[in-house]
Amino acid sequence: PWTEPDVTAAPRRQKNSILSMIRLDSVLRYVVQNVIMESNAMTELTIGRASKNAGVGVETIRFYERKGLIEQPLKPRHGGYRSYPIETVRRIRFVRQAQEIGFSLREIEELLSLRADPSADCSEVRERAAAKLEEVDQKMAQLGRIRSALDELIAACPGRGALRKCSIMESLVAATGETRVPAKADHQESAR
Repeated sequence: PWTEPDVTAAPRRQKNSILSMIRLDSVLRYVVQNVIMESNAMTELTIGRASKNAGVGVETIRFYERKGLIEQPLKPRHGGYRSYPIETVRRIRFVRQAQEIGFSLREIEELLSLRADPSADCSEVRERAAAKLEEVDQKMAQLGRIRSALDELIAACPGRGALRKCSIMESLVAATGETRVPAKADHQESAR
């Protein structure tokens, strides 16, 4: 039977209301409803489905919402789950990819702003990528210095004997300005 459509309902309910205006036999109605539900599932997702499609956890999506990297959908007026558009999944994948190549969330936010700006130029993105590369080079140089220092410490350490005679510990203590490695008894006394 024909019923008056509920114009105040959420979009998903409106589609089902349209079905109620059309006289269909029950089998055809079932097929049409499934097609509508499948199209909704492909364009609007629950947070669980969105997280699965984006390859992240639900908490990651909530974190990105708090950070303003993605928008949190409005709650449906008539209850139910929030619906995430497929564009949100694409945006989450963009954020993850940018993180994997070293961009911070603040830098990703800037990239997203550039992406949304029709007047933005590729050179702006290139500048940011070049700056990130320079930062990576500096970190690699620092890691190289750390590696060399550890190589020297390990090579100088006999690898056995009393801790107070350990060359690695002596080097670390010397860097603090102390003159000796505290003995085990010193630690026990200070713990009392």
